[in-house]
Amino acid sequence: MELDPEMAAAIAEIERAGVPPWHSLSVESARRVEDEVFTAEESRPVASVRDLAIPGPGGEIPLRLYRPGETGDGPFPVVVFYHGGGWTLGTLDSIDGVCRELAARADCVVVSVDYRLAPEHPFPAAVDDAHTALSWVDDHAGAFGGDPDRLAVAGTSAGGNLAAATTLRARNFDGPDVAAQALLYPITDHSCDTDSFAENADGPLLTRADMEWFWERYLRSPVDGANPYASPLRAPDLSGLPPATVVTAGFDPLRDEGVAYAERLAAAGVDVDHRHYPGMAHGFLSLTDDVSTADEAMDGVADWLRETLG
Repeated sequence: MELDPEMAAAIAEIERAGVPPWHSLSVESARRVEDEVFTAEESRPVASVRDLAIPGPGGEIPLRLYRPGETGDGPFPVVVFYHGGGWTLGTLDSIDGVCRELAARADCVVVSVDYRLAPEHPFPAAVDDAHTALSWVDDHAGAFGGDPDRLAVAGTSAGGNLAAATTLRARNFDGPDVAAQALLYPITDHSCDTDSFAENADGPLLTRADMEWFWERYLRSPVDGANPYASPLRAPDLSGLPPATVVTAGFDPLRDEGVAYAERLAAAGVDVDHRHYPGMAHGFLSLTDDVSTADEAMDGVADWLRETLG
């Protein structure tokens, strides 16, 4: 397969914006570049957007709530969303466009979670915040027009990792009940030794050196890499987890571990919808305005959420 021409053009535009390899930067510089390049200036309108903060294990956790209609129009299904960025980068603003698209297309409330970042807050801080936010949404969904009986988790890349880890934790520790999980080019394993890492070691948009840099900042020690809440693919048992859609891209170092997680979920009896896009690269769902396949893929995720959550 060749890289999709629209994807290639979008990558060229991102590169012209001056995005260097993440692993070549300090954490502070990487965060500054990520905020400048990936915060959308124009975004899809939704009925309302509200910022708030909830108590968390390490202080307040900022949230952003997107509603597709007025509160009285609900209750709506609720998707708790975790942004990507290698557990080190990312903000509510940098994932704002994706959350707006999901809220509008899936007709659901999206709750975006600004979890604590590494290296200041290494594993398992992000997992703790992710689960705390899910539990808060389960308890308070009715107050903002959401339906706690139709509760999903979703995330891109490291956020997909947190979504998967959160469903494992919810299953293992009596809730909350999660009805669906949308894992969008998720990180599922610490090894970085798959064929897709070899094929896409130099990117585009994400390299093996970048992923190694992210993992080094996220984990307290390499031993944490074997923990299923850091590497969900290493969980001994994936049965009893909620239905999943797993999105993977051909030109993505994370491709094979995403495929492997989808296959293991299916083997464990989980209802899995695996959507693979051979000509796409990591992060492509953020490019729906420029890449027609990304736009179609976002529709696919939204349709699956709408059908699964009812």
